[in-house]
Amino acid sequence: MIKKLLISLLVIIVVVIGSMATYVQMSWDKKYDWPAPSLAVSTDSAVIAKGKYLVNGPSHCVSCHVGSIPELVEVDQGKVLPLKGGLGLPLGPLGVIRSRNLTPDKETGIGRYTDAELFRMMRHGIRPDGVASMPVLMPFFNMADEDLVAIVSYLRSLEPVKNNVPENDWTFMGKVVRTFSTTFRPIEKPTPPPSAPAMAPTIERGEYLAKYLANCVGCHTQRDMMTYEAIGPEFAGGMEFEPWPELHNYLKADPELWLRTPNITFDPGGSMAKFKTPQDFIDRFRMGRTISFSPMDWGSFSRMSDEDLTAIYMFLQSLPPVKKDIGEIAFKPKKD
Repeated sequence: MIKKLLISLLVIIVVVIGSMATYVQMSWDKKYDWPAPSLAVSTDSAVIAKGKYLVNGPSHCVSCHVGSIPELVEVDQGKVLPLKGGLGLPLGPLGVIRSRNLTPDKETGIGRYTDAELFRMMRHGIRPDGVASMPVLMPFFNMADEDLVAIVSYLRSLEPVKNNVPENDWTFMGKVVRTFSTTFRPIEKPTPPPSAPAMAPTIERGEYLAKYLANCVGCHTQRDMMTYEAIGPEFAGGMEFEPWPELHNYLKADPELWLRTPNITFDPGGSMAKFKTPQDFIDRFRMGRTISFSPMDWGSFSRMSDEDLTAIYMFLQSLPPVKKDIGEIAFKPKKD
């Protein structure tokens, strides 16, 4: 009797697992047919100039959309390179994603896509093929219309570069997470502001930058590294980055060193306490990176204007301080 029950239970488990696996394989790359925002690309030089600033500065597109680790390092140091994509970005057990070709090449870049498809990608996190992207890594859904237009207009103005980027490599675990985690789903109802806050040292501008362009909140918030869902207070730090083998090897960095994001609320014991004035904060960004393998996009952010850096400082200063000791920034996990 017990043997029959065990066999029946085993059969049920196998059926459930099989059904779940089938569901994941059928659903992980679900397609969404949502309308695009009614926006149009501009050829106005001022609009394109604004897009150039956003792409190379606060929105830090240049920090990922290059073709290799050496190019990533060169761009961080200020070299201007084509945004041809192809850089493989490891997501631990979830797989590897590759940055896309953002040049207007008609075969391998954004020249293949309509303006509407590009605007929908940025506003809702839906790729031109209808599959959801990763809005948590590209949180531009609440960017003002004028800034979306500026970015796409600038990208359309670039020289096309032919570079066929392979598709992302998702593990089965990655497909499971994409199927069930809300952080991998499109943004159905974004709430962008009527217009972008003016480039001025204001809390409003700082919040806009910190949440929707520079994405300070994305990394300086502790997250479940399997789902990327927030598990800690915003801006209080604690998100951990495991070593990136290719980058660590190229930089000859310790392959066992992890990085942990600092608490950037103005807690007296936090990292922001040393910045007594906005100018102190600006000076730190102008200095650039001090940890060679830090995931922080120091190169892009060092190119931000004084007004924008001051605005971020003012916004962070306006937040309620969160008392959270995150420990050492660079660390080696304790071995069991």
